[in-house]
Amino acid sequence: MLFALRFDFRNPELAGTSMADRYAAALDMAEWADQLGCVTIAVSEHHGSSDGYLPSPIPMLAAMAARTKNVRFMIAALVAPFYDPLRLAEDMIVLDNISRGRVDLVVGAGYVREEFEMYDVPMNERGKRVTETVRTLKAAFGGEPFEYRGRTVHITPAPHRPGGPGLILGGNSEAAARRAARIADGFIPAVPEVWEFYRDEVQKLGRPDPGPCPISANKVVALAEDAEDGWRRMAPFFLHETNSYGAWQAQQGIASPFHTKSGVEQLRVEGQYRVLTPDQLVAEQKDAPFPFVQFHPMCGGMPPEAAWSSLRLFEHEVLPRFA
Repeated sequence: MLFALRFDFRNPELAGTSMADRYAAALDMAEWADQLGCVTIAVSEHHGSSDGYLPSPIPMLAAMAARTKNVRFMIAALVAPFYDPLRLAEDMIVLDNISRGRVDLVVGAGYVREEFEMYDVPMNERGKRVTETVRTLKAAFGGEPFEYRGRTVHITPAPHRPGGPGLILGGNSEAAARRAARIADGFIPAVPEVWEFYRDEVQKLGRPDPGPCPISANKVVALAEDAEDGWRRMAPFFLHETNSYGAWQAQQGIASPFHTKSGVEQLRVEGQYRVLTPDQLVAEQKDAPFPFVQFHPMCGGMPPEAAWSSLRLFEHEVLPRFA
C-alpha cells in the first residue's frame, strides 16, 4: 500500500500550538514517513494568512530533504507572480541539490486578492508572470547561459537532476489548463472539470492524448480507534480548513473543492472529511484496484499529538495488513 502526506501549516488559535512546535512535528513526520516508504510529501503556500499558512515552501522542503533519503517532494503550488524568476531558479536549484533531485514544482497563478495587494502585484498580470517564470526556470535548469529580459544570464550551480525539477502548472480555469499544455511538463487541476481543456490543447499541439483526469475529488481521511470520538475531536479543524479556503475562493468566484459550511453537521453530511477506524480504511483499500491514501495529518491546525495518533494507527494497524 502506498501513501503520501501534505502540509500547509495552518495554526489557528484553537489549536493551542506554537508555530515552532508545528514545524518541528512536520519534520519528524517527514522522517517517519520516509522510513515507511512514503512516496510523496507536498507543501503549499499562501501569504499574510491570519492562521500562519506556510509562506515559504522552499526552506521547509530543504529542512525535510535533509531529514530524509527517498521520499519525493512537491511544492503544490508555488504562487509564481510573487517571485523574482532568477532568484527562484537559484533557490530551486539549491533545493534540488540538497534533495538530490527529489523535488517537483507546481506553479500557480494565485487567486487571493489580499496577497496581490500585499506584494503590490496587479492580478491582471498573473498569466504573463506565470509564463515568464516557467520559461525562465526551464532555461535556468538547463545549466547553460540564456537570454533573460534582453541580457544574457547564467544560473549556477547546475541542478543535481538533469534538467532540474519537474515543472507542472496548477489551476482551475481554461486559460491555466491551456497554458500548461503549451509551456509546462504537466497539469494538476484544482477541480477535475478543467482537465478536458488541458487534454484538448495537448492534442491540438500534436502530442499524445494524456488520457482522463489523474485526480479525483479532494478528500481528507484521518484515523481513530473510535471514529465517533475522533470526529468530535477533529471536526473543528476540518471546519476551519474548508471555511478558510472557501472564504478566499468565494471572493474570486472560482471553481473550488472547498466551500464554507454552517457547522460540523453539514461538513459531515457532505463527506469531504472523514474519520475512519483502521479496519474501515483497510476494508476500503482492499477493494481498491490500487491501494493508496494521502494524509493531511495536521489539517486545519490539528494539534501534532492528534496528528500523530492518526499516523501511528496507520503504521501499526493498516500498513502491516498490506505487507
